[in-house]
Amino acid sequence: MPPATVDSAFQKVTEGVQVKPNPYGPNPHDFMSNVSRFKLIESTLREGEQFANAFFDTEKKIEIAKALDEFGVDYIELTSPAASEQSRLDCEAICKLGLKAKILTHIRCHMDDARVAVATGVDGVDVVIGTSQFLREYSHGKDMNYIAKSAIEVIEFVKSHGIEIRFSSEDSFRSDLVDLLNIYRTVDKIGVNRVGIADTVGCANPRQVYDLVRTLKSIVSCEIECHFHNDTGCAIANAYTALEAGATFIDVSVLGIGERNGITSLGGLMARMIAADRDYVLSKYKLHKLRDLENLVANSVQINIPFNNPITGFCAFTHKAGIHAKAILANPSTYEILDPADFGLTRYIHFANRLTGWNAIKSRVDQLNLALTDAQCKEVTTKIKALGDIRPLNIDDVDSIIREYHADQNNEIAAAIQA
Repeated sequence: MPPATVDSAFQKVTEGVQVKPNPYGPNPHDFMSNVSRFKLIESTLREGEQFANAFFDTEKKIEIAKALDEFGVDYIELTSPAASEQSRLDCEAICKLGLKAKILTHIRCHMDDARVAVATGVDGVDVVIGTSQFLREYSHGKDMNYIAKSAIEVIEFVKSHGIEIRFSSEDSFRSDLVDLLNIYRTVDKIGVNRVGIADTVGCANPRQVYDLVRTLKSIVSCEIECHFHNDTGCAIANAYTALEAGATFIDVSVLGIGERNGITSLGGLMARMIAADRDYVLSKYKLHKLRDLENLVANSVQINIPFNNPITGFCAFTHKAGIHAKAILANPSTYEILDPADFGLTRYIHFANRLTGWNAIKSRVDQLNLALTDAQCKEVTTKIKALGDIRPLNIDDVDSIIREYHADQNNEIAAAIQA
């Protein structure tokens, strides 16, 4: 028997039947890919607090934290307890809930913040400091030597308390690459759990992300975490690319809320990841809780779920065009890459419009328990389209046309019998 080829090595054989690899999954040549073993650092209660409309009191923070934990996130990140006295008290309260998710807090690279953070009972501390020329000149005003010295002091202090520590640069993609790699190499040598890359202004594109993560992966032994802002619309794509390149942890928030127009959204990333590795995602996260979780946060910050929101947007699984509806009724995979049932949702065929097709109308006829032939369904569809050219339609309009047509057909049959 000839040796297995590279291509055949990526095929699964189950009970003698070859199953092709998922074409939407991780590239089999990305041997450092973590697409099938990623973890979430959920930052609604940290990054999300920086959203313009956000104000979470203690009760709301606890409600959101419990909902995130029920969904199954790996980590929950909280606002720095050094930010305000109430932030410190809230951090302590959430740490005492006994959640399955690990609790992190996000602090400046400063010993005063570190002392307050470790005293709250968190499972880990996320340390950040700006490394780009912009932030070094206009934010904290420190040079790279100071940054390295401060990082070592804070990291060693946090480690001495036996909790997790992550060090992240801020504005990573506008930082000098040599400076960036030097500071990461320094903190890796003293034993951080993770190093973080932050696209603080949302300027990065997927190719840049892949290159930086792969480069960083070659010089550190610890895990890599990534934080992507969405200013240029690349947050989800960048997150997925980071996982392909070898990052393990992705920062997300519910609906992507955060500073300016936010970060990688929890729901959006779930849509991308379930397409890539459905079994892994379903084994970790309770996707049927996503809609309630998003509604909880949306109501808390007084916004609506966007119509085009992945998964939970009101038309995410709605099919309108006639040719789409026909195919969906025959096989939903023709126009759906995601199964709404995985999220506790259902698809909807939007038949009350002038773009409808007779297959969609035939399906509606069946739902109404009426009997019409295919030819009759086509005829009644013509009537529906004609009215749809004049004004918007609703379900009652379509049902009335169908019922009236059905009654006319029955009357004609009855008249023919009597004659």
